[in-house]
Amino acid sequence: MPLRQIEIVIPKDRENACKNLLKDDSVEHYWQDSSESSGFMLKVLVDAVHTEKFLDKAEQLFGGDKGYRLVMVSVDATLPRIEKEPKDEDEEPEGPEEKTLQGVRVSREELYSDISDAVTLTRVYMALVILSTIVAALGILRDNTAVVVGAMVIAPLLGPNVGLALASALADAKLGFESIKSNLAGLIVAFSISILLGIFMTVDSELYHISSRVEVHLSDISLALASGAAGVLAYTMGMSTAVIGVMVAVALLPPLVVAGLLLGDMQFELAYFALLLTLVNVICVNLAGIATFILQGVRPRTWYKAQKAKKANRIALTLWISIIAALAVVIYFVS
Repeated sequence: MPLRQIEIVIPKDRENACKNLLKDDSVEHYWQDSSESSGFMLKVLVDAVHTEKFLDKAEQLFGGDKGYRLVMVSVDATLPRIEKEPKDEDEEPEGPEEKTLQGVRVSREELYSDISDAVTLTRVYMALVILSTIVAALGILRDNTAVVVGAMVIAPLLGPNVGLALASALADAKLGFESIKSNLAGLIVAFSISILLGIFMTVDSELYHISSRVEVHLSDISLALASGAAGVLAYTMGMSTAVIGVMVAVALLPPLVVAGLLLGDMQFELAYFALLLTLVNVICVNLAGIATFILQGVRPRTWYKAQKAKKANRIALTLWISIIAALAVVIYFVS
């Protein structure tokens, strides 16, 4: 059972309010301490899948208090082991959230912290884009699958695409803007480098890694949707970014690099199909990401923001589905 240790610091005169938090079923163990200088500190062990509920409750109780601070860290191990008590079979689930996949993911705050760092447009991000593009291009030109997979493990385009999906689910305009900015910058730089490599290197369209990405079929929509959903699902479960990167990057970086290589080599018709595949994949990954976040119950904490997020979700889903439907018609006729 994955656990989180949550440390809460509040003014000493608010000590009694912590009793409401300790009554929560998600609390496995707790410690408390107080001092005149730092105030009152409460440390609790909480089941990872219940942290969001606990954090929301703490925010409601102490969010407006001066000096309030909450810190959450992962727990690698604790002794003695905490045994989960079996649930009563006759016990009915409480609330509408039980109908979602919320119980299998990390908290909203953990997701936001991880993803907001990954969408920031920095020199390191651009360096990773450049390096992964060069590695992918050389792997494709040498028809070396291991090298292509190595480029996908770097996964620089993963953060901005997952960030855009999370921004839609939470109706977070700032996160959405940063995600779009980083995503466009990464795609443009990767495409430009691929074109330059295509100009100066021999591009054989018969190679497997090229020929397999210039044939667009309706099944590619299903593949991209599955890759996006699997990537976001793995992200919300706290899996390794390298594993998630391979899931999502398989639909993003290789077809974009192939399109650039072919365009640089003046093979315009084949480049068009590779670009079409790239566009389909980018949209499908974001559509699957939004749908996965919604199914997992990722939503803002407050009622007002939740209503705003529902509207943003409807707009985003309608937009992506409409574009995918139009592209499906194009793919049907060209294939």
